[in-house]
Amino acid sequence: MNETDAGWFAVKPTLTGDAVVLRPFADGDVETMARILADPDVVRLTGSVHSIDEIETSSAVPDERLREWYATRNEQPDRLDLAILDQKGGNLVGEAVINEVDTDNRSANFRILIGPAGRNRGLGTEATRLIVDHAFRTTALNRIELCVYAFNPRAKRAYEKAGFSVEGVQREALRYDDGYVDAVVMSRLRSGH
Repeated sequence: MNETDAGWFAVKPTLTGDAVVLRPFADGDVETMARILADPDVVRLTGSVHSIDEIETSSAVPDERLREWYATRNEQPDRLDLAILDQKGGNLVGEAVINEVDTDNRSANFRILIGPAGRNRGLGTEATRLIVDHAFRTTALNRIELCVYAFNPRAKRAYEKAGFSVEGVQREALRYDDGYVDAVVMSRLRSGH
């Protein structure tokens, strides 16, 4: 693949694991994603709010901006946004995303979120492995990085199981309530180290 090609993710795959299926977003997914995005744990653990008081203001009803966002995910050649479906029942439980692609340095960012229906069963770990392995297999990416807030040790363990290594800490990166929360920087390299 051409190193300067910004369209590494023009083709949106369906990736199938033992417990999850990752697929492009479809019509009707926005209602479920709005509920997931309004979940108190999702709102807090993703750093979307700066206080516990803000959590209660999250709306589970999709607005026009959110509808437009999910309607255009499959058109973005420079990022990969995939819906996470639980193999048991086929329910949408979250999303996995590779974004912020830097073709010059062959690096990208990774993020994932899992709603209440998909937690504590290893779905996040498998979804992470599937999308990251796909990215390394089909693009020239050498490095995929992420940040996880220190108050989310469950996610940090899932990333480690999926092959990510801790690189450092961004101290007091998120203002939350009357204090600050560190962000742990992690990455996975094509070489697996």
